[in-house]
Amino acid sequence: MTTYHAEYAWVDGSPARDVLIDVDGGRITTVTANAEPRGTPLRGLTLPGLANGHSHAFHRALRGRANVRGTFWHWRERMYDLAARLTPDTYRDLARATYAEMALAGITCVGEFHYLHHGPGGTPYADPNEMSAVLVEAAAEAGIRITLLDACYLSSTVDGQPLSGVQERFGDGDAERWAARVDALKPPPHALVGAAIHSVRAVPAAQIPTVAARGGPLHVHLSEQRAENAACQAYHHRTPTELLADAGVLGPRTTAVHATHLTDGDRTELGDTNTGVCLCPTTERDLADGIGPARALADAGSPLSLGSDSHAIIDILEEARAMEMDERLHTERRGHFTTAELVAAATAHTALGWQDAGALLPGHRADLVTITLDSPRTAGTGPDGVLFAATAADVTGVVVDGREVVRDGRHLTIDVPAALRHAIKAVT
Repeated sequence: MTTYHAEYAWVDGSPARDVLIDVDGGRITTVTANAEPRGTPLRGLTLPGLANGHSHAFHRALRGRANVRGTFWHWRERMYDLAARLTPDTYRDLARATYAEMALAGITCVGEFHYLHHGPGGTPYADPNEMSAVLVEAAAEAGIRITLLDACYLSSTVDGQPLSGVQERFGDGDAERWAARVDALKPPPHALVGAAIHSVRAVPAAQIPTVAARGGPLHVHLSEQRAENAACQAYHHRTPTELLADAGVLGPRTTAVHATHLTDGDRTELGDTNTGVCLCPTTERDLADGIGPARALADAGSPLSLGSDSHAIIDILEEARAMEMDERLHTERRGHFTTAELVAAATAHTALGWQDAGALLPGHRADLVTITLDSPRTAGTGPDGVLFAATAADVTGVVVDGREVVRDGRHLTIDVPAALRHAIKAVT
């Protein structure tokens, strides 16, 4: 058994002082506040592990390289160019480096929304799940858990036009063949396998129920772009949310990613069904997607989570802060979310299927993330203000399932800058 002494720790929705956290077999056994210090010191504020609810690992190679004028659709062409060049080996190296960067940022679990399944022209690899396997392996080497959200991607438009060009690498032909491939995945202990409906444009309405029938967490890109909403309305005479509701997709195990451009009825439908929403503020602003109705969604009943999506930056603390700041920009008012609500969104492992993570509680996984209170950003702020001051650079220590991964701000097994330089050079 290992005992950690946290100078401050996030317990029961607020910072407590002098907290002893006993860990045995990768699990927290006891949490005691206002205790006499002993054990391994954790100086600063210790949070539960942060959860990255939405990731496309290979997009990391686009950071600073795709600042094209225009819209999301212009950026997508750059992304497709990159997707066309990836091999299992280069994808593994890029994901390994990206996940290690996540570990440095305090992320202990990632939801990888994975659609790059096959070789050029859509030809399956000898192992049809080879691209999935390299992502799972990359997460293990980086020291974090992964929920592989295997995305069904069958058509290029809402009206069912076939895949073409690099999109052919994404497709399995139909939802039944997608399901058969995914069912063959046998994840190791650090991984879970969930499902994803890429979007209403990528999965024909008649095949959506087949994807939704698979157990585990289910994620879907929803109303990220106004153009997709308009196309869905024109073809199906319904909003994307209404289409998913009719297909039986919505519910507590489902997470809608982005949910930026919703009608009032859409928000009510998501909230009434307790469908989660994963916001990705730094990507949404980088791609000029718009500002989603975060407060209205939470008030309607949708649990919120956060993701770094295209990895314009990897910083869940910034994503949480942006959830509040974007509301301020939209409403010209301050104070929309409490610190406790921001922490809950930043640690929402349940959205990824890990019910025993995301809180410093006995029986939960021993995921500990320590943020210094002595950096130029956090000095003088105090533990109550860390969410409004700290960045990923202020994470000094990370423990995942009781195993130390980051110490003094350095990954213990991977030279992250070197790994990123090598992996990105190989694909750009």
